[in-house]
Amino acid sequence: MDIASLPDPARVGPFRVLVIDDEKNIRVTLAACLEGLGAQVTAVGTGDAALEAQKRQTFDLAFLDLRLREMSGLDLLPRLLALNPQLPIVMITAYATIQTAVEAIKRGARDYLPKPFTPAQIRHLVSGLAERLHLSRQVEELQERLKEAVPELILETASPKMRAILELAARVASTPATVLLLGENGTGKGVLARWLHAQSPRAQGPFVVVSCPTLSEELLASELFGHVQGAFTGAVRDREGRLQAAHGGTLFLDEVSEMSLGLQAKFLRFLQEKQFERVGENRTRQADVRVLAATNRHLEEEVKAGRFREDLFFRLNVVQILLPPLRERREDIPLLAKRFLDFSARQMGRPTPELSAAALKALESYSWPGNIRELRNVLERAVIIWPSQIIEPEALPEPLAARAAAAPALGGDYPLEEIEKEHILRVLARTAALEEAAQILGIDQSTLWRKRKKYEEG
Repeated sequence: MDIASLPDPARVGPFRVLVIDDEKNIRVTLAACLEGLGAQVTAVGTGDAALEAQKRQTFDLAFLDLRLREMSGLDLLPRLLALNPQLPIVMITAYATIQTAVEAIKRGARDYLPKPFTPAQIRHLVSGLAERLHLSRQVEELQERLKEAVPELILETASPKMRAILELAARVASTPATVLLLGENGTGKGVLARWLHAQSPRAQGPFVVVSCPTLSEELLASELFGHVQGAFTGAVRDREGRLQAAHGGTLFLDEVSEMSLGLQAKFLRFLQEKQFERVGENRTRQADVRVLAATNRHLEEEVKAGRFREDLFFRLNVVQILLPPLRERREDIPLLAKRFLDFSARQMGRPTPELSAAALKALESYSWPGNIRELRNVLERAVIIWPSQIIEPEALPEPLAARAAAAPALGGDYPLEEIEKEHILRVLARTAALEEAAQILGIDQSTLWRKRKKYEEG
């Protein structure tokens, strides 16, 4: 490999390395090499000293000797990972065998380096870490910006249907179970996935998102599994995949139904064995990753059509959560609207406006084909274009403004059917369940369900 083509470790800023070896010469030599690459090195000669050092600070990388005087490095390895599951550990030894290498990887080591090693080998390992740290810090910065740029979807709800879904999500969050999130575009699947990660024992680990529809099969394989230099045109150096980057955390596959059948087979193997190979490489790697997946398609129908593997569907569908469209949780519209108005007003440095009764009624009676995402965009637009602190229907896009303008009034020149429709929609908007609305209106639930469906389709 051309060492000059590797990323410069110094570009990520200071990174901390723990060296654990009972030979002083190895500690001194390795520390000098690492410091030359910009690392802050802590070198110790015993397992107890390593554990104490790790309790005092967090390290970005560790080199661990296989044979320490008072214990085996293989026994120390899980104890180090228990303190920091995301710590990449490289086993080093003068007694390299296939068996010890396999055992080290099984116990969680990231790599394996036989003695004597060269400065070029150390540079190669640290350069891979540099790329990973650089990407990780970029993600952290983007996530901080997103907190300011994107309003978090509030998981409070007045909808009984949504409340039941959140109760299920809360029970599932603390488990390692794979979760399949279903629902139309814009219903909040990605936000719920982040919430599941944040409530899980892996919350301190990475949350890694892979958007399946945006990449070709070759690039998606590289994105998931990584690749080695020369694996395909444009692969100018080794690259770690998202599976390895998500080690100790959560991988979220967005629109998993768009994954090709060939790639589905490879990902199924990872789900079954937690093993994978980088594109263009024969070496088997492991990653400890919880998988969450989402799609807006009916996967059972995709399976019947031969576009999605049945065995992968069963693997992903351990727990299924179906997020309802906004039109089925209209009672949450006032709560969501206030959150989005608050957010947009803060972004523009102005006081938060309020919705007039007519504007709120227009929002509550609209069918929302774009769901929560569309509601957010509509209210952001209203804050931008409407000068008053009271947002009227005229500030809304034409379909909503027209709906508000056309609302019939008692005693006006409107057909009885229009008056009935307006009354039913208003009752549905303020009640928590179809049964409650049916009781108020004095009709049975099946009749009300048919009328609501007719209004939504119209």
